[in-house]
Amino acid sequence: MSCEDCNPAATPTPCQDIQGDGRWMSLHNRFVTDSKGKEPDVLFVGDSLVQLLHEFEVWRKLFSPLHALNFGLGGDATQHVLWRLSNGELDHISPKVVVLWVGTNNHGNTPEQICEGIMAIINVIHKKLPQAHTLVLGVLPRGKNPNPLRERNASVNTLVQTEVASLSHVSFLDVDPGFVQADGCISHQDMYDYLHLTPQAYQKVCPPIHERIKSLLEK
Repeated sequence: MSCEDCNPAATPTPCQDIQGDGRWMSLHNRFVTDSKGKEPDVLFVGDSLVQLLHEFEVWRKLFSPLHALNFGLGGDATQHVLWRLSNGELDHISPKVVVLWVGTNNHGNTPEQICEGIMAIINVIHKKLPQAHTLVLGVLPRGKNPNPLRERNASVNTLVQTEVASLSHVSFLDVDPGFVQADGCISHQDMYDYLHLTPQAYQKVCPPIHERIKSLLEK
C-alpha cells in the first residue's frame, strides 16, 4: 500500500491554489531561489507560526545572529511542507539545525496521521541533510475555550515525542509556556485570534528554542 492510499498527511502535496493568485507556489519558488548562495546554520520550516516569527523583533534579536533562514508558509499542513522539502527547498543549503513547526493546520487528520506526516518530513530532512539535526517544536493549544483540536494537538505531541525518542538526529521541544489558563481559556494577549501568537507570546516561546538551537550548534 502506498503512502497516498493510507495517509494524506504523509503524502507530499502542493497547497491548493484556492485564491487563484499562485502565491503559495511563488513563495515556494522564492525559497528555492533564495537558498542559492546562502549558507544558513539554521533553517526554520513550517506554517504561519514560523512565517510570522520573521516579522518580529525576537527574530532579529535571537535567530538572525545564528544565521537562520525562515521557510514558513501560512496555512501549511504536514503534506505541504513535505512537498516543499522534497521539491528543492533543501537542495542548495546545508544547515546544521532544521527547526520544524507544523501540524495545527492538518484539519480532518487523526493525531496518528499527523504524527506520520511529521515523521515523513523528518525522514526527508535526514535523507537530504544527513548531518543536520531536526528540532521538532510541539504543536500549541488553540481556541479560546477547550475544544477537540486542543486535544488532537496534545495527542500529536505525545506521539511525536515517543517516535523521536530513540533517534539521534531528532529531538522534540515542548514550547508551550502555559497558554491555557486555570479556567481553561487562552488569553487574546497571547493569541490574538486564539491561534496565532502576539509579540508578547513569541517573547515567551522563543528563548527556550534559542537555547536549544545554540546547544545543538555547539555539539
